[in-house]
Amino acid sequence: MSGASRISGPSRISAWLRRWRERPVPEGIRITKVGLWYVLFTVIVGVAATNTGNNALYLVLSGMLALLVVSGQMSRRNLRRLIVEVASPAEVHARRPTRLDFALASRSRFAARWLLLVAIDPAGPWRLVPRLGPGERAAGTIEQIFPRRGRHRLAALHVASLFPLGLFRKGLRYPLGREVLVYPELFAAGEIETARAGTAGDLSSSRSGWGHDLHTLRGFRAGDDPRGIHWKKSAQTGVLVYQEREAEETLRLSILFDDGTGRIADAAGEQHFERLVSEAATAAVDHLARGFEVELVSRRRRIPFAAGARQRREILELLALLEPGPRGSTALVPGDSGARVLSLSLGGGEAAGAA
Repeated sequence: MSGASRISGPSRISAWLRRWRERPVPEGIRITKVGLWYVLFTVIVGVAATNTGNNALYLVLSGMLALLVVSGQMSRRNLRRLIVEVASPAEVHARRPTRLDFALASRSRFAARWLLLVAIDPAGPWRLVPRLGPGERAAGTIEQIFPRRGRHRLAALHVASLFPLGLFRKGLRYPLGREVLVYPELFAAGEIETARAGTAGDLSSSRSGWGHDLHTLRGFRAGDDPRGIHWKKSAQTGVLVYQEREAEETLRLSILFDDGTGRIADAAGEQHFERLVSEAATAAVDHLARGFEVELVSRRRRIPFAAGARQRREILELLALLEPGPRGSTALVPGDSGARVLSLSLGGGEAAGAA
């Protein structure tokens, strides 16, 4: 029996500590415009009652002060006994609006919750849940923009209340402890201009198709795929210019990303590195969508040729966490000498391949 007590004691302490960490944390009170006018009017009534000694004014002042106390207590109870959940989509990209799904459930058996405001970031947009009945569940979405790739922690869901009179907005922070892996920003595929890798494995023909090499530029015609529009030329000429590609039989792309840059000292270098990561992600996503097998080669890891959704996810996950590493002396080489090559390096040219 004493052994069981020794085992259960630490377990109870761990459970208590876990509940303590997961407890809702008050975030203070913010007065609204209506509340500001109400407090100002209460002060005026208080001054008038003091100066005149009018019992009726004292009764009015007492009622107004009591209403403030009751409003505060009801607002506090309105935020308690909630269960919160937040879910993110399968793919989250930097600098793109992301719709996060949230859900609120009430553990109360009797009282409903009214006028609840929900947000991931207090400085961002808030979503209103007008009413949450006893034992009910309400769901919605919050739009969030993550400024940078990598791991982001959703520390808490912020819940506020305007109930019952809208005089004050009282907040409560419900811990989440969720982590979201944010993939690199994606550009328009046509923004990445690359050159030919050479003749090795080059099976281009002189007919137009869905290859890599440029066949010709012509005016855009009805029925053409909008993805083939050359936006820079279109902007220069004032008309839509369509770029035809040469048909090509090889459907492999090797992305050689030289992350051996050493320490990046300035903001311009970091910005350039981030752009290269986004270009690699854009090329991989675009080519995988067109049925290519894609590999990604960096200084520390190689993802072999493959196609499909699993390859897309693996490449994006690697690029999401990619950081500059020690410099390397050997050149990065593709896994297939006949594949098309996209070479990205912070020090040299950004491309030596076709995309």
